[in-house]
Amino acid sequence: MAKRNFGKGVNVLWSDKKHIWGLPISFTTYSLVEKPGNWLKLVVETGFVSTHIEEFHLYKVDDVSVYESFVNKMLGVGNIDVYVHDSTCEKLRICRVKRPYKVYDMINSLVEQDKRNRRVSHSEFNSQR
Repeated sequence: MAKRNFGKGVNVLWSDKKHIWGLPISFTTYSLVEKPGNWLKLVVETGFVSTHIEEFHLYKVDDVSVYESFVNKMLGVGNIDVYVHDSTCEKLRICRVKRPYKVYDMINSLVEQDKRNRRVSHSEFNSQR
């Protein structure tokens, strides 16, 4: 998997591609990236010739859920829905990634960590809508 260069001092905590029939052959890449002390982001990169990149700060995440269909379970992949407090997108579906429950736990932990570090509570978010 080709990795995008996120810049100096940025750590890629997790990265995976959207899987088609269990194989990572699509042009959609999901990444959790961190610039220690500054930010944690979820990055979605889509496309081959033309590329669209969407980034979300993790402290803006309201909720996360996992869905595995029967076929996805057989193929070892699952979907993760991330509900974001963002004007451009309220729900992001991370489609057919390997080990979805591990990724789900990672996202939840990082969201709580980022909210704690920024001293942002859930109730503060809802009042801004």
